[in-house]
Amino acid sequence: MGFGSYDESEQENQEYDADYDDNDGVSAEENAHDGDVEFEFTASNGELLDRLEDIKDDT
Repeated sequence: MGFGSYDESEQENQEYDADYDDNDGVSAEENAHDGDVEFEFTASNGELLDRLEDIKDDT
């Protein structure tokens, strides 16, 4: 057999286990979060724009 070839008889002998339990997954509701998120920015708009320009210059 050359590179990339395969034995076609092996394709007939493959078995697949497709039995899945309902408990195998993750419930999205068990990690639900009911709350608020607040951000406090201490930099001024000018400082943030200057920082953005510095980041752009680095690339």
